[in-house]
Amino acid sequence: MSTDPKGETAKATDKQVGGNHYKGLAIQPAEYCQRNRLPYCEANVVKYVTRHREKNGREDVEKAIHYLQLLLEIEYPKP
Repeated sequence: MSTDPKGETAKATDKQVGGNHYKGLAIQPAEYCQRNRLPYCEANVVKYVTRHREKNGREDVEKAIHYLQLLLEIEYPKP
């Protein structure tokens, strides 16, 4: 936790560094993923799908698809 300008304790989940694309959400993707113990690929899918409309559009959807492809390749390799 950090201190805000008024000297009050601020929670890390109440702030965002580098933009505001998560500010209006009920729960930030990082908190959701951490609480649900999602591994790296799954967590990145949640992150990119959650923010695509507010940040990078198509590029974020493509990143989410890429992480799903990585997940398939790593967890379910073709024989």
